[in-house]
Amino acid sequence: MNDHPSIAAVDLGSNSFHLVVAREVNGTLQILHKEKQRVYLADGLDDKFRLSQAAIDRALVVLKQFAKTLHEFPASNVKVAATYTFRRAKNINAFLAQASAVFPFHIDVIAGQEEARLIYQGVAHYVHNEENRLVIDIGGGSTELIIGKHFKHKLLSSRNMGCVSFTKQFFSDGKITAKRFNKAQIRAEQELEAIFSNYISENWQTVIGTSGTIKSILAMISATNPQQPNITYDDLLALKQQFISAKHIDNLAIAGLTPERQQSICGGLAILIAIFTEFAIKELTYSDFSLREGLLHEMQQKLADKDIRSNTINNLSERYTADKAHAARVADTAIWLYKQLKNVWHLDNNDDIALLTWAAKLHEIGLSINSSGINKHSAYIVANSQLPGFTQQEQLILSSLIRFYRKKIKLTELPEFLTISQKHVLKLIVILRLAILFNQKRQVSLKPDMEISASNLGLFIKFSNSYLQEHTLLQADLEQEQLYLKKAGIQFECV
Repeated sequence: MNDHPSIAAVDLGSNSFHLVVAREVNGTLQILHKEKQRVYLADGLDDKFRLSQAAIDRALVVLKQFAKTLHEFPASNVKVAATYTFRRAKNINAFLAQASAVFPFHIDVIAGQEEARLIYQGVAHYVHNEENRLVIDIGGGSTELIIGKHFKHKLLSSRNMGCVSFTKQFFSDGKITAKRFNKAQIRAEQELEAIFSNYISENWQTVIGTSGTIKSILAMISATNPQQPNITYDDLLALKQQFISAKHIDNLAIAGLTPERQQSICGGLAILIAIFTEFAIKELTYSDFSLREGLLHEMQQKLADKDIRSNTINNLSERYTADKAHAARVADTAIWLYKQLKNVWHLDNNDDIALLTWAAKLHEIGLSINSSGINKHSAYIVANSQLPGFTQQEQLILSSLIRFYRKKIKLTELPEFLTISQKHVLKLIVILRLAILFNQKRQVSLKPDMEISASNLGLFIKFSNSYLQEHTLLQADLEQEQLYLKKAGIQFECV
C-alpha cells in the first residue's frame, strides 16, 4: 500500500497548460513531476468570445498528453482548473464535450475571484511575510491582484486584462510605439480604478509577482543586471524604452526573453507598468509559486477531510445568523431521502450529499433581506457572494437548489449546467423541498413513518395508516407539492 499517494493539479490557462504531480510526506508537499505546454488559447478567442476549432484542437492535443501522464490516477486525486479564456468562451460546452473524449478528469471552470484566491494560497504556502502583502499575477487573459496576510486573503480581484489580450488589442500588427504603450497603460489603469481605493487603504508592505509574464520581465532585467533580484519601476521604464526602440515584436532580441514569450510580452509589460504607476509601487519580488500550488494544497486539505467549502458555508451561515438546528434537521432528512432514491434516480455525483447539506444550511439566509420571497433572496446571496473553494458551476448548482426549494419550479429559469444534467439538479431540488416540508414545524421529531418508492421521474410515498390524518397541514402542503412537481415533470403521489 502506498502511504504517500500522488496528487496532481492541472492549470488550463489562457497562454499555457500546466501539470504538476506531488505527494504529501509528513505534512509537506514534494513536487515529483511538472509538464508545461504552450497552447495560446486566448489567441483563439474571437470578438464574439467564441473559441476557434484550431485553438480547441491545440488544447485537446495537450490534454491527451496529460491524460497519459495521469492514466493511473484516481479522479479524487486530480484537480483541474480552467481560467479566463474558458470563463469567457461562449462555446465552452462544445469544448468540454470534445475534451471529455480524450481527458477523463472533471474540468472546473473557476471564477476570477476563485482563481485569485488559489493564486494567493499557492504563494502563502511558500512565501512568509509578517505584514500585509500584495500579490500580482498577469495571465494571458486576466490579471489577479490579491491582498492578504499569512494564509488569509483580505481582498481579491480579477481584472479583464492579460498579456495575450492586451498585445492583441494594442500591438496586433507587431508594431511597438510609445503611443501604443501609453494607450495600453491607460486602459489597464482604467481597469484598476474600480479597486483602487479599497486596495490602497490596506497599506501593504510587500509586493509579490508570480507566473510567466512577470518571470519573463525579471529574466530580461536580470540578464543585463545580474545583481538585481527584484523588479523596480525604473527597470520597467528602461525595458519599455528597449521595446520601443525595437519598433516591432519580431525585433525583440532581448536577453532573457524566450521566443514563446516574445509574441505576448508587450501587453504584459504595459499592464505591469500600469499597476506600478496606479499603486505607486517601488519594488516587486518574484515568487515561482501560484495557482497550481494553490490547487495542490487545496486537494491536500480535501483528502484530509478539511474541505474549505464546508468552512465557507459555515462562515456564510454564521454571517446571516441562520437557524443551525433547523438546518441540521433539514440536512439529515435530505440525506435520508437521497439514500432512498439514489439508485432508482441514478444519482451518482460525488458532491450530491454535500450540496444538499450546504443548501439546507443556507436556504434561509435570505431572511436577512425579507421573509417574502426568501428563496429568491437566499439564492441571490449565494450566487453573488465570494465562496472560497467553490467553482462557478458548484456555486450555480447551489444557488439553483435554494432558488427553487419552495413555490413554483420554473424550468425556464433553471440554468443549463456544464457537466451535470438539468434533470439531475431537478431531482436534488425535489429532495430538498420534501426535506424542508417534513421539517416545517421546526421541532425535533422523528421522520414520518413512511415507505418510499420511485421511478425515473416519479415518486410515491406511503405513510402509516393515520399519519396524514393526524398531520393535516403536512397533508395540505403535500397536495400542493403534487401540483408544483407535476408542472416540473415529476409525478408525485402520497397516501
